[in-house]
Amino acid sequence: MAYQLYRNTTLGNSLQESLDELIQTQQITPQLALQVLLQFDKAINTALANRVRNRVNFKGSLNTYRFCDNVWTFVLNDVEFREVTDLVKVDKVKIVACDGKSE
Repeated sequence: MAYQLYRNTTLGNSLQESLDELIQTQQITPQLALQVLLQFDKAINTALANRVRNRVNFKGSLNTYRFCDNVWTFVLNDVEFREVTDLVKVDKVKIVACDGKSE
């Protein structure tokens, strides 16, 4: 089963809103909408694993961390993100990391 983290992105939210509208107008069944979301989960996880090659370095102060159900969650303060020549500073960031090799 693929992680469902990306359903809460702009793309995932738009997909869910469109599916909800199609269900409301009875153009698709809720079961078909669920199948579409499951396919979206698989596709986005595969695409990110295979197509993204950019690397970003970051450093900051660790506020809290948690490891539960094979998922790491980190909250950092005063974080700097660097990519070659770009630098972005933020006050607070939450990072959720899952095992990319899981089935």
